[in-house]
Amino acid sequence: MAKARGFDIRRQNGFVFVALCCFVMLYLPIILLVVYSFNSGSSIAIWEGFSLKWYALAWQNDKVQDATILSLIIACCASFVATSAAVMAALATTRTNKFRGSALVFAMINQPLMIPEIVTAVALLIFFAMIKVYTGYTGLWYLIIAHSAFCIPFAYMPIRARLQGMDLSLEQAAADLYGTPWRVFRKVTLPQLWPGVLAGAMLAFVISLDDVVITEFVKSAGQDTLPTYMLGQIRRVVTPEVNAISTILLAISVALVIAFYKLSQRTDQSTKK
Repeated sequence: MAKARGFDIRRQNGFVFVALCCFVMLYLPIILLVVYSFNSGSSIAIWEGFSLKWYALAWQNDKVQDATILSLIIACCASFVATSAAVMAALATTRTNKFRGSALVFAMINQPLMIPEIVTAVALLIFFAMIKVYTGYTGLWYLIIAHSAFCIPFAYMPIRARLQGMDLSLEQAAADLYGTPWRVFRKVTLPQLWPGVLAGAMLAFVISLDDVVITEFVKSAGQDTLPTYMLGQIRRVVTPEVNAISTILLAISVALVIAFYKLSQRTDQSTKK
């Protein structure tokens, strides 16, 4: 009697075709963007030869430099704040017994993921407008707070997933040996949690770096980030300079992913030892 084979999606009719279509739709636009960032002409649709002049123009553009520095400052601050808050929220929702309202708490933490971003942007605009009326402050902290609040659930999910997959026996043993909660967290929990923290921080950084909607609603005059600057350029005229900036952002994202993968490998190896 022939042995029944288990279900394998790769053996289904049309799987290869559907997979190829998905890869083409996902990566072909990105490949074209990268290729045309090296176009010597000003057209984004007609290839006129290889050149690095658009990268040079973007590098020498003072507005691009200012927008890049501002974007990095906001992304770093938002990533730090969001990851710190996410770690505390993840510990509070995974290292405690089930309680009435825990599902509501989980939903509230992940609220930015469940509603349209435009709704969050309008709500933050109204809230910050009220504060501006009473204080007169129009500085950068509005953007940092807005990005931090929006990035918390993105940092929270990988950290919470890591905590749920961790063995509690080491933490319980440390507590039995009279370790204080802070010492147990610093010496036992955090070293195991580190890959999740890195993943959350990286995700929060990337989300903040490329945010447009919330930034457009919250920012004050003269606070253009790199994505909002690019949006303004596209509204006026589209040149391969925008492609060059997008390619650099793509390279930064890929570098972050590779760095996280290497760090998580080392962390897992050291934890096993």
